[in-house]
Amino acid sequence: MSLALQDTVSQPKLAGDRTHRARQLTWLLALGLVGAMLLSLAVGASGASLWDGVFDLAMGRELSLRDSIILFEIRLPRTIMGVLVGAALAVSGAVMQGLFRNPLADPGLVGVSAGAGLGAIIAIVLGGMLPAAIQAAVGYYLVPLAAFVGSWFTTILLYQISTRKGRTSVATMLLAGIALGALTGALSGMLVYMADDAQLRKLTFWGMGSLAGATWSKVLAASPLIVIALSVSPFLARGLNGLALGEAAASHMGIPVQITKNAAILMVAGATGAAVAVSGGIGFVGLVVPHLLRLLVGPDHKYLLLNSALLGAALLLLADVISRIIISPAELPIGIVTATLGGPFFLWILLRQRGLLDM
Repeated sequence: MSLALQDTVSQPKLAGDRTHRARQLTWLLALGLVGAMLLSLAVGASGASLWDGVFDLAMGRELSLRDSIILFEIRLPRTIMGVLVGAALAVSGAVMQGLFRNPLADPGLVGVSAGAGLGAIIAIVLGGMLPAAIQAAVGYYLVPLAAFVGSWFTTILLYQISTRKGRTSVATMLLAGIALGALTGALSGMLVYMADDAQLRKLTFWGMGSLAGATWSKVLAASPLIVIALSVSPFLARGLNGLALGEAAASHMGIPVQITKNAAILMVAGATGAAVAVSGGIGFVGLVVPHLLRLLVGPDHKYLLLNSALLGAALLLLADVISRIIISPAELPIGIVTATLGGPFFLWILLRQRGLLDM
């Protein structure tokens, strides 16, 4: 058999092997996510046991009031919120990296995280100035609601700046995102300077990120937007694959480039805005997870987006478990855990690929 014929035979096999590996990884990550969810339900500072609870229910016995509250009102909503937030951040990171054609892109580049942070700081520092009726009506949800509104406002402003005559410039969006991030950071700094000691403590813990405040109300508030955004992401896969070749090439392939960019921007704004609103600032998930998966299964967004959702959810749950047990019975903010684990890993990726990244 000639060398040319061998090449034509081997190429489909290699492509098939890559696809087969991606599908296998999807099943493995799904099983890993189930294991992470069970671990999240089983671990906590209290003595409540998931396995004892499951055994009691299987035997037809009722759980004690204490165990029922711990398992179903504290740990279960926390676990579900961890799945939603981890999946939202990881998929948003994968979409942003595909949109900007830059492996260092992060949801924060579109101003979502900075806008959400500014909204939360405004609510914490100036929320006491609102009329008593509004404070009573909004209650505990003032900070998440303000964070969500801030993320959407910043994203809409960024979109207006970078769009001209119906076309959105990715380069302009990147630069405008950096500028808006600096501006919101300055405004946040001014408000932090005005805050009292109690507000500073609250700002510090919110900025570090945590799932400790998870409730069914928060889950129900954040889940519709996150689920809708994640449901839209598979339809972006073909467009993001085409954009990897450049906008002109993607357009020649029949891909609606502007519609793809608009949908990607809205998807990232919705998913990341809702996630940051209920969990605070949690870094490195959207940056590291897509990178790791590209090393394993390649850049095809058909598999990258789904696997990012599964791996992002599982990793965030594991980070949350670590945050609960490392200084038990106290809890370490989850943002510290993700930064401690993600920072060195990302530096290793940069050192490994600095030739490819021209660093």
